[in-house]
Amino acid sequence: MSKSPAAAKRGIPSKENFKEWYPFMVEAAELVDKRYPIKGMDVWRPYGWKTMRLIDNLTHDEMERTDHDEVHFPLLIPEELLDKENKLVSLLKKAREEGIDPSELRLEDEVEGFAKEVYWIKHAGETKLDNPMFLRPTSETAMYTMFPLWIRSHADLPLKTYQIVNTFRYETKQTRSFIRVREIHFFEAHTAHADEEDATRQINEDLEIVKNLMSELNFPVLVTKRPVWDTFPGAWYTIAIDVVMPDGRTLQVASVHHYRDQWARAFDVKYEAESGEQKYVHQTTYGMSERLLGATVATHGDDKGLIMPPSIAPIQVVVVPILSKEGSEEIATAARKIVDELKSEKIRVKLDDRDIRPGQKYYDWEIKGVPLRIELGPRDLKSNSFMCARRTGEKSSYSLDELLISVNKELELVNVHMRDNATAHFNQHIKKMPNLSIEGSKINFEQDLEEGYVYEMPFEGNDAEAELIEKETGFSFLGESTTPYSKEQKCIVSGKNTIKKVFLAKTY
Repeated sequence: MSKSPAAAKRGIPSKENFKEWYPFMVEAAELVDKRYPIKGMDVWRPYGWKTMRLIDNLTHDEMERTDHDEVHFPLLIPEELLDKENKLVSLLKKAREEGIDPSELRLEDEVEGFAKEVYWIKHAGETKLDNPMFLRPTSETAMYTMFPLWIRSHADLPLKTYQIVNTFRYETKQTRSFIRVREIHFFEAHTAHADEEDATRQINEDLEIVKNLMSELNFPVLVTKRPVWDTFPGAWYTIAIDVVMPDGRTLQVASVHHYRDQWARAFDVKYEAESGEQKYVHQTTYGMSERLLGATVATHGDDKGLIMPPSIAPIQVVVVPILSKEGSEEIATAARKIVDELKSEKIRVKLDDRDIRPGQKYYDWEIKGVPLRIELGPRDLKSNSFMCARRTGEKSSYSLDELLISVNKELELVNVHMRDNATAHFNQHIKKMPNLSIEGSKINFEQDLEEGYVYEMPFEGNDAEAELIEKETGFSFLGESTTPYSKEQKCIVSGKNTIKKVFLAKTY
């Protein structure tokens, strides 16, 4: 789709040039201001912050529905806890690489740790701190220091907590608003359970929450169990949720980790079972960030601007009175009445009574992605009607006597259109992996892989074969889909029958 003349005149890049379109749009729609003098730390503008808070509200509702309790931990973490985490994660990584149980290694045997991209606090005023601290990159170490104080017996389980906070990571790659930043608006749920089985039930509940949230945001996602080499070393397994972006690359917007009792052993998180025996808890985490907003902008926007899902649109309906020389006061009064009636039903509505041309008003609200515009002019008032213009492009006229029914109907039609468009894009960007053969360390494909697509294939191969495919193609294994094939298919490498479905993609 080439850029429209109107969009070109306004200086909006075509969405086909996603690298230019995306940064232009997040600022033009007044979501953030990137001019703050620290790279990767954008200033949230009111419209962007309201949108993010509405996403947070959806998350809060899901947490309340599933009996999680909200907590709020300090921003600062002492250095010794980072050392403890580094040693644990290094130990688990080493055990995984050597194919042995972590208990066969001593924590002291591996002190190198991972290079953490953290921001350090080493002075308080002019005083050098004896114990340096750092800004949290995530909260495992902070939370799991407290969990042993909160968990004593089986009656204290499951413990289901969450918080929405800022986290900080020194991102060295190219930053991009919402997608790759140094100050992250972060949701994290941390739970503790009596055993592996109950923790697994929590993982399934998390995936149900993911499904509900993505439905509210109107886009489909890839849900995959990450391959072993791409699983966080502190986890037994990781399930990731990815969105297919306009350029065919994938963006991970959420992840769920099953920790078993690995962190509990390191942080001594035990409980007294009914038998009186002391046991380690099993833990899970679930994380998301403002990448959800980045994915929303990228998935639904077009050459005119954003298209906001009604569930998270700060303004769901904008009312534009079309004034004329005669009857202006009557039109203005009727417009205010529409606004009041919609507000009474908790619909987020804005009256645009600015003294500028209607066309300029339309442009302003289109670029912000307001789902529905109501136009009210002299002819409408005479016929006791109003005009609805959906941001997705359709117009309809309704009786003023059926305002609420009509507006709710139109907002749902916006949802349907957005889901249909996003699903079509999703399906168009997933391809079957072409047949291949492996001869030693060389792969031969029947067809070359194309940029801009996610590839799907039945796969029962080993890690070495997967690594070779990654190396030769430049595509990353997203992992095994949580929705397998309904019928067995031949593995593209081994020829074995399998129902395992694997996705490969270029990623952000």
